[in-house]
Amino acid sequence: MASWVSILLFLFWLSVSQAQKGSGKIPTVEFISETLINNVVQDPQTGRIYLGAINNIFQLSPSLQKEARTETGPKKDAKTCTPPASGCQDTVLMPNSNKLLLVHPTNGSLIVCGSRYRGICSLLNLSNVEQELYYNDNKGERTYVASIEDNVNVVSVMSNYTKNGRTFKVFLVGKGYGSLDSTKLISTRILEDYQDWVVFENIIEASAVQTAPFVLKYLHDFRHAFKEDGFVYFLFSRTLDGTDNKNLTFVSRLCENDQHYYSYTELQLTCGTNNRYNKVQAAYVAFPGKELARVMSHDSALCMYPTAKTVNVIGVRSKQCLIVPSCYPFPLQKDALGNFKCGAEHLLSPLASKPAFALKADAALTMSVHLTAVAVAVENDHTIAFLGSANGEVFKVHLRPGEYGNEPYSSVGNNIGEKVNKNLFLDQSQSHLYITTEKRVPVQTCLEMKDCQSCVGLRDPYCGWCVLEGRCTRRSECRRAEEKNGWLWSPKQQCVKIVSFSPSNLSCRKTGKVQLCLFLTHTVSDFLCSLLLSPFSLHANCPRFENPDPGLIPVGYKTPIGFEGINLKQYQVNWPHSTPNMHLSSRERNTVFLFVDIPLTEKTKNTTGSFLVTLYNCAVERNDCSLCKNADPKYKCVWCSKKRACVYEKLCDPLPSNTECPDPEITNISPLFGPVLGGISITISGSNLGIDQGDIKSITVAGKPCIHEPEKYSVSKRVVCEIGPADKADWGQVEIEVNGGKRGTSSVSFTYRDPVPEEVMPNRGPKAGGTLITISGLFLNTGSKEDVQVTIGGVNCSICLFVCFSGGRNIVVTGSGFDIIQTAIMKVQGGNWSASEVPVHFPYLPLTQCTDASLTVIILYLLTLSPKCCIFSNVFPLSQYHHSSIPPLLMNPNSSFDSFKLFTALKALHSLFRLQGRGFSKAMTAKEAQAFVGDVQCVVTTLLDDKLFLEPPSTMPRARSRSKHFFFLQIKFGKGEWVVDLVQYEKKNDFPLYIIIPAVIVPMLLIITISVYCYRRKSQQAEREYEKVKHQLENLEESVRDRCKKEFTDLMIEMEDHTNDMNEGRIPFLDYKTYTDRVFFLPSKDGANDVMITGKLDIPEARKATVIQSLNQFSNLLNSKTFLINFIRTLERSNDFNARAKVYFASLLTVALHGKLEYYTDIMRTLLLELMEEYVNSKNPKLMLRRSETVVERMLCNWMSICLYQFLKDSAGEPLYKLFKAIKHQIEKGPVDVRVKKAKYTLNDTGLLGDDVEYSVLTLQVLVQGEGPDVTPVKVLNCDTISQVKEKIIEQVYRNLPYSQRPKVDSVTLEWRPGSTGQILSDLDLTSQKEGRWRRINTLAHYNVRDNATLVLSKVQHTQQNYDQNQENHEERNALLEDDKVFHLVRPTDELDEIKSKRGSIKDKSMTKAITEIYLTRLLSVKGTLQQFVDDFFRSVLCSGAVVPPAVKYFFDFLDEQALKHSNVDEETIHIWKTNSLPLRFWVNILKNPHFIFDVHVSEVVDASLSVIAQTFMDACTKSEHKLSRDSPSNKLLYAKEISTYKKMVDDYYKGIRQMVSVSDQDMNTHLAEVSRSHTDKLNTHVALHQLYQYASKYYDGIIASLEEDPAAQSKQLALRLQQIAAALENKVTDL
Repeated sequence: MASWVSILLFLFWLSVSQAQKGSGKIPTVEFISETLINNVVQDPQTGRIYLGAINNIFQLSPSLQKEARTETGPKKDAKTCTPPASGCQDTVLMPNSNKLLLVHPTNGSLIVCGSRYRGICSLLNLSNVEQELYYNDNKGERTYVASIEDNVNVVSVMSNYTKNGRTFKVFLVGKGYGSLDSTKLISTRILEDYQDWVVFENIIEASAVQTAPFVLKYLHDFRHAFKEDGFVYFLFSRTLDGTDNKNLTFVSRLCENDQHYYSYTELQLTCGTNNRYNKVQAAYVAFPGKELARVMSHDSALCMYPTAKTVNVIGVRSKQCLIVPSCYPFPLQKDALGNFKCGAEHLLSPLASKPAFALKADAALTMSVHLTAVAVAVENDHTIAFLGSANGEVFKVHLRPGEYGNEPYSSVGNNIGEKVNKNLFLDQSQSHLYITTEKRVPVQTCLEMKDCQSCVGLRDPYCGWCVLEGRCTRRSECRRAEEKNGWLWSPKQQCVKIVSFSPSNLSCRKTGKVQLCLFLTHTVSDFLCSLLLSPFSLHANCPRFENPDPGLIPVGYKTPIGFEGINLKQYQVNWPHSTPNMHLSSRERNTVFLFVDIPLTEKTKNTTGSFLVTLYNCAVERNDCSLCKNADPKYKCVWCSKKRACVYEKLCDPLPSNTECPDPEITNISPLFGPVLGGISITISGSNLGIDQGDIKSITVAGKPCIHEPEKYSVSKRVVCEIGPADKADWGQVEIEVNGGKRGTSSVSFTYRDPVPEEVMPNRGPKAGGTLITISGLFLNTGSKEDVQVTIGGVNCSICLFVCFSGGRNIVVTGSGFDIIQTAIMKVQGGNWSASEVPVHFPYLPLTQCTDASLTVIILYLLTLSPKCCIFSNVFPLSQYHHSSIPPLLMNPNSSFDSFKLFTALKALHSLFRLQGRGFSKAMTAKEAQAFVGDVQCVVTTLLDDKLFLEPPSTMPRARSRSKHFFFLQIKFGKGEWVVDLVQYEKKNDFPLYIIIPAVIVPMLLIITISVYCYRRKSQQAEREYEKVKHQLENLEESVRDRCKKEFTDLMIEMEDHTNDMNEGRIPFLDYKTYTDRVFFLPSKDGANDVMITGKLDIPEARKATVIQSLNQFSNLLNSKTFLINFIRTLERSNDFNARAKVYFASLLTVALHGKLEYYTDIMRTLLLELMEEYVNSKNPKLMLRRSETVVERMLCNWMSICLYQFLKDSAGEPLYKLFKAIKHQIEKGPVDVRVKKAKYTLNDTGLLGDDVEYSVLTLQVLVQGEGPDVTPVKVLNCDTISQVKEKIIEQVYRNLPYSQRPKVDSVTLEWRPGSTGQILSDLDLTSQKEGRWRRINTLAHYNVRDNATLVLSKVQHTQQNYDQNQENHEERNALLEDDKVFHLVRPTDELDEIKSKRGSIKDKSMTKAITEIYLTRLLSVKGTLQQFVDDFFRSVLCSGAVVPPAVKYFFDFLDEQALKHSNVDEETIHIWKTNSLPLRFWVNILKNPHFIFDVHVSEVVDASLSVIAQTFMDACTKSEHKLSRDSPSNKLLYAKEISTYKKMVDDYYKGIRQMVSVSDQDMNTHLAEVSRSHTDKLNTHVALHQLYQYASKYYDGIIASLEEDPAAQSKQLALRLQQIAAALENKVTDL
């Protein structure tokens, strides 16, 4: 029976109508819920019922008696709120609908997911739902399971997940999409914490069913989920275009153990003619009764889909999908699908069927009511369906075969009158039906029928006539039902009728037999039988297909395939309208299994065939012309000059007749050095080096013939030849000639030279051999290792190592006690070496005599080492004392130089030589490097890793000359020497004076005359230009207003999307700890690496417990007001306790005392009173709190930061964030020069881009690699650098993530795919444009990227193997970017420009300045655009009518109170105190540093504009009037008009606060205690205490003296307590 598991579907199209009322009227057991029931589940072990209703979860007994209840709502929430809700704004009480209810019997828990808090789930106890086992709302988006939308349905099923040999319980979730939901249609959720996973996290990321475009385009309505035979099935409907009138129903499946969703497959289901009933409403999985199963086949005409057929159809369709040649890149055998039943990474996924291949069934039952639920039971081998309707009725339908059809024969229970939802199910005994509105009713009403005829007339398989008991019962309730005709039920409605009996009477006292004659009656005729067709199967006479033609199919070309048909004469073939073509993409050659499905007319069956074809790709491994022409002719590959690629001949248009290959190209020569006598082989690598060995006509090396070695030839790629002898040491290029007279010349040179051995170590060894000797000298790397032969006394010596390191550096080792050492050697070991095998000794060379006899320096001369680059360890045996803690020694390969043209050195110009190469600075410094022109040494001015700058000799050398005016340029790095190129000195020409004077004077007079004439013309032209510019200025003034209005409108429109996200849930506020870390410690000298931010203390594990205990004691000591005041006073009296130290100390103290903020406030008040007395009595009172010159001033700043954090989140944060985003958006609308940090649109005149840069706006379509096929449109400028483009792309793609969680620019690469190939875009590369000595940073315009271009953003994966290389490239790129000869938009003025500018007139210069000032109007334009955002922020901060933080009122009242006690403190002074304590000390800091409160990045150009607004804010808070003139800074003039308005706002703000109700000390302490309780445990308190103790240790003596002098401290023995703490923390010797 298990093989007949069926899915029963009921779908609807038409609207509901009045349903037929059932006749059963029996009492039902009810449980009434006050709110709508959403979901119902039953525990299969206990039979308990769990109801998920709005705002409640109920636990009921099987008889619907309430056992427990827990409330889930209403809860304060907002649709856009990101949990936890306590941090959200605008929350209101909202109902919590139950979205998911799932029994997890393994650990006795109930999974509950609601609509509140973004669909977060919880675990309840199955035995008592009032007990919550798990709930967490701060794990972020990864734990959002359900939906907050009421119309989104969620289904789920339990499953298992295996990882690392461990099995976890998980549940798979199918969910539609809501406007604020995640885009994961199907997800796998874990039910326990494991490594990085948390409970309810989605542990499988599959773009196939979790991508935004797919989800947003198609709306899904999930209705059911279940498991069967190792698969998980989901049943859902999908809208094609977002409307409800184009629904399609699908069943999808996944392998239960598929950890990547590779097996995800969909199959469309249709019901009724033309799929009239197309939207699934409910589903039920059950075993059919024998009566139904007996006749169910693949042609069953009921909207029931047998699982066996469903599985078979899905398998067949999957196979057809996978065998499409254009989709499949490797040979697929016939059983491949069986081998990968659950899919694989290399197979296509997901798979979906077309409507033509849907699994179809006719609607055997149609009703005029809206059916909403279904359940199925089996009674006496008959199948009964219970159908719930929207009218509240539940109909019973006997599912029967044959002509009887399927009609409702009864209804269950009373008419409920309310919609029956999808949760309709039977109890464990199959005796009662749970209807998931509010009713529990029996499944039959047999006992209400009083006679046989009415009983069998029900046609209810539950009810039959119990003949011997004379009542209508279930078969199980009839005692003798197993006897023949003991229990009557029949579709014919037969009953028993007594026709006659004999004898007719019998004495009551006598026992006898009575003979009865019975007759079975019926009211309907016999059934008519129908013949069902047996399943179609293939046999020997079936049609099939063989012998495909062609058998070779090129990639990328549509190729029709012909084949032979066998046994086709028996069938008429209905071919498709067009022969299907194949689009193939593959490796060089693959064999592919093709599956053909041909529709036949007979019985609408299909026939199949299979055959093998071979796919090939001409371009693979044939990347040049010669390799292409060498391909097998059968492939018909040609070299297409237009595409510069090897392609199939029909893909090249026009078809080349006889393409000639390009000239040979030589890319490498090995080795680069050879002996003068020749005789060694060199390998020449490159491309287009011929098709066969006969194509090589001649080879020359440095002008000498080289004999070709054909046996070592490789087509097009490699040529090997043996060099001939040379007359002398020489060098030159390698040239090769191939057939057709084509020649190729190398870019590198080959050098003839002889090795010069100079020293052999050791020079003695035993006769038995085995001595490892080292031969050192010059040019020993001539030839390769195989070319070198060494003999000693005629005996061959095998070569172990072939040197490539030059060595020769002096290694300086410093230490102490070296003066007593007589000898010292250095042994270097590393790589595959061991110290005992290859020791390298270094002679001891004394340095100059040191003043300290015990401190000496040893210089060790580094010799040649291993040919591999690696890190070596050093060991110094010093007179039998071995010390191994010397830092490791990094050995680098030799430097390499690029080839250069001839240098020309002229004494008059003092030109510099610039050499390029690699590896210059890795193991050499400019002081150690040497350079010679001839025999004269050059001055090495700059040594970079890839550049070397030399100053040539001022006099012509006299030696090492090649000719009269040519000299070798030689570079020496240690023992390595390189002859780089030649230097030419021009011959000096001495002319007599009588020739020079006329030759100079005459041209000068001519030049003066011409200059005067040109000056007059230029003056007139300049006047015309000036008038033109003046006219432009007049027009410009008129257009400023229009531009401001237009740009403001554009900004408001473009900021609308940002504003929609500006609710609290989307603003990236930093958590409290990060906020305080940045405000307190980010400005410190260590910045983000400060120990208070990292939280790392270097404490030995053995002493950690002691240190923690001592720090707690120190914390208690700090809680003594006497100690803390003395502590602070002692530090401030110290001369070396500077301003930076005071700020840092105050921040540490704030963290350390954060647990007692009321005590911290008391200390601050005490110190402020002392500071106030000092300023009022001896200094200018107006200067108090102006700067952080004391500890208490910084304590005040920190106190304000702590108390105003919540105000920032609740009120001021949103307008500040909008202002920041608006500035950033406005700046990025125009060009921004990344080098000079200037922008076209800015508020800061010093950061204004003073040139008109032509640019255009591009919209790029960005695809993020590894994150699905969704494309994100991003607006950029064509003048943006690649880094700027990356920043904008990251900003748009990851806009929902805070900045710290986004990938960084250096961690991603950008690839442009204009066609079939991709191009990596970078700021600087070999294609970068050069303008003189300047290099321009690449932009999108440089790469010619067009509008709507597709770019791929991918993350850089660093492996351990390529880390060093990537790091090196990164450093080189940074060095290049920091080169002062690199520019972006505006090229700085260089020497030539300066010379040219000096020739211009004064009027020209003034004209240039005037024209530059035109661009200042952009400041006004930007200011007008941003004005509303600036005003909004000022109002949020300076509005006393809104909520004012209690700390502000409390502190301002404190200042007012203290001012009344001093006669010389006027209103202006109080105003200044308040300004210095709040606006200037806190708000200006936050305004200039938005990253202190938000998780954002503030660029320099944005910071420049923020500084202008911050300065305006400061000016508004001052009492003094600012007299402005034309000479005033542009930044001051910009907001001159608004300053008066802002000043009034400040005055009103201060007056409003003064009029507010006072905040008492008790209220303030309560508020501070709540802040302490909420956040103290998040801070690095122990780290702060440890750092504070460092100050106590540094000023220990002064603190002890101060405590001993203070009577209060003496009475409390504070000095003794500090001594005890010091003894415990650092073993300090005390007087104890």
